[in-house]
Amino acid sequence: MVLWVFGYGSLFWNPGFEFDEKIIGFIKDYRRVFNLACFDHRGTPENPARTCTLEPTEGAICWGAAYCIRGGMEKEIAAMKYLERRECEYDTKKHLDFYREGETSEPALTGVLVFISTMDKEANKYYLGPAPLVEMAKQIAKANGPCGNNRDYLFSLEKAMSSIGHEDDYVIELANEVRKVLDCKVQSPTKVLPLRSHSRFLPIKSLS
Repeated sequence: MVLWVFGYGSLFWNPGFEFDEKIIGFIKDYRRVFNLACFDHRGTPENPARTCTLEPTEGAICWGAAYCIRGGMEKEIAAMKYLERRECEYDTKKHLDFYREGETSEPALTGVLVFISTMDKEANKYYLGPAPLVEMAKQIAKANGPCGNNRDYLFSLEKAMSSIGHEDDYVIELANEVRKVLDCKVQSPTKVLPLRSHSRFLPIKSLS
């Protein structure tokens, strides 16, 4: 038995399970978006984090890594138990074609497992939907959970994409917006009070 899993969010830079092979590549007709809530890893129910899911988009490609688990049913079951627990926000599993760089006509792998969220707030309680970039940045800048803060999730993904030479413009734009929010907090200007007049304390000149 062989199981292939595609990582495009935290699985890309921190898979967290044993694997036998890793291939850098991409899937077609999906783009990465930060429209999914995380209540128990990088956020809380009161301040949910924003994490990655995929949105069907014709002509788009999403870079990441395919991980192979070999070694029989027992090893595959162990990996799936871990993934089901970790990827609990994703209520849909797809089996998609996976391509290597420079090999766009024929897939390098078929039937690669991909965790995706249903884009429906009623069907999936974790789906937040899109929001203005500034609002998303503010949410990411303040969210924090047992596994760390939301901004580090975003920055780690940005760094991982850069390391393979396939930066995601959307990730970079969002990360830069979060940095602006953080900079504003650090560099909040001190309120300058107006100068007070001291004329009433000046000595009165003698008239003599």
